[in-house]
Amino acid sequence: QVQLVESGGGLVQAGGSLRVSCAASGRTFSSYAMGWFRQAPGKERDFVASISRSGGSTYYADSVKGRFTISRDNAKNTVYLQMNSLKPEDTAVYYCAAQRGSYINIRERDYDYWGQGTQVTVSS
Repeated sequence: QVQLVESGGGLVQAGGSLRVSCAASGRTFSSYAMGWFRQAPGKERDFVASISRSGGSTYYADSVKGRFTISRDNAKNTVYLQMNSLKPEDTAVYYCAAQRGSYINIRERDYDYWGQGTQVTVSS
């Protein structure tokens, strides 16, 4: 089992930046590919970004390419999402997730473990 806890959400103005973090329990963090998803009010939960076990490969949704950066520090059992040039449409609850498969698998059902989410609100 893996327990995931997100942090770092908050309120930011459009054009601003925010970094959210996800801390994982256990000694096997590096065995999992990690992903970030988000869910806006009244919307489905959508894929945002993923990263391979070593952190050497990443994948992004088109909506965030060039603005968001996913990274991980396996020594700290933590994955990050740096969000720049934020837009009001980025407002959502952001969730981190872990899977035993490849980072290239980006469907919600591909992921085995989920955090509780952290709220990100971008004001216009």
